[in-house]
Amino acid sequence: MLRRMVLALFGSVILSPALASGPAPVFSFSSIDGGTLSTADWRGRPVLVVNTASLCGFTRQYDGLEALHRRYGPRGLVVLAVPSDDFSQELSSGAEVKDFCAVNFDLTLPMTAISHVKGPEAHPFYAWMRDAHGFTPGWNFNKVLLGPEGQPAAIWGSSVKPESQKVISAIEALLP
Repeated sequence: MLRRMVLALFGSVILSPALASGPAPVFSFSSIDGGTLSTADWRGRPVLVVNTASLCGFTRQYDGLEALHRRYGPRGLVVLAVPSDDFSQELSSGAEVKDFCAVNFDLTLPMTAISHVKGPEAHPFYAWMRDAHGFTPGWNFNKVLLGPEGQPAAIWGSSVKPESQKVISAIEALLP
């Protein structure tokens, strides 16, 4: 538990490709815009999944996430924001979150509906990360980089900025 909390806030882990082989399960998320976002649509591409919250001290990281989306999206990277109120720092509705992010950060990256990222009601993606990979977010703005087959390639805690060299290097290693 302490290891997870330290990772969630400060750490980073680059996972060995030998730990997970073959394609990951397919996960669907409800989109904040309506409809569904499916990891099946992103197979063959790296995906950076980030649990977010509008009222968190790390919320300024939306700027870095959007910058990654604009810089590497044309090369195949998907940056997915997963708003969550599991740490009591999210606005009360998806509409409020969407408006907040549009007005304050000019976000264009895909975003899910407000979802649980921990506990018994965790979204199936986060339940899989917990059960298969031993990772549960300990705070907002934890980052999980999925490789082209959907398996986790790296995990970073809240304090690791999206535009840090370690994140950029890991993303670039997965791009064609």
